[in-house]
Amino acid sequence: AEKGRLAEQNRTLHGRSKADRERDRLIADKAEKFVAGHRREASGDPDSPGIGPKSAPRFSDKSDA
Repeated sequence: AEKGRLAEQNRTLHGRSKADRERDRLIADKAEKFVAGHRREASGDPDSPGIGPKSAPRFSDKSDA
């Protein structure tokens, strides 16, 4: 009983419960995955198709004319 009372007192003095910390960590992870999934820059995977001007075909200054 004394340990429980002391634990409750420490929680109120020093922070949040383990469940609160875990919930906040899961919310932050979910937000990070959402943002990472919507990024426009390349992921670094050589098999993934590039999008944007860097992957566009290059044209030389020499014309066919």
